[in-house]
Amino acid sequence: QLQLVESGGGLVQPGGSLRLSCAASRFTLAYYAIGWFRQAPGKEREGVSCISSTGGSTNYADSVKGRFTISRDNAKNMVYLQMNSLKPEDTAVYYCAAGDGNICLHTMDVVTTFQARFGSWGQGTQVTVSS
Repeated sequence: QLQLVESGGGLVQPGGSLRLSCAASRFTLAYYAIGWFRQAPGKEREGVSCISSTGGSTNYADSVKGRFTISRDNAKNMVYLQMNSLKPEDTAVYYCAAGDGNICLHTMDVVTTFQARFGSWGQGTQVTVSS
């Protein structure tokens, strides 16, 4: 089973920044598209951002566009989510997931709908935005 581990979550004030990391063990991340998802209490899990295997294509949910940046370093087997200008509504558990094919070429609405295309998931990291 592919293993993903998220880190970097925490408590931050509105307007602050966090950088989430997604590390892989036992497999090479470079072969996979990687998505970041989040789930707030009482809400469905939603796709936040997605990056193709080469990093050449990225997508963002409208709610985070212009504030979040996804990137990957295949040499280090890592994917990152830089989150700036954080808002209370960004509070959620954030997950990274490894996906197949060209899933990240689609809009985040499609990525959210087809979460089954992501076969391996991390345990999640809590992000809390509060004053």
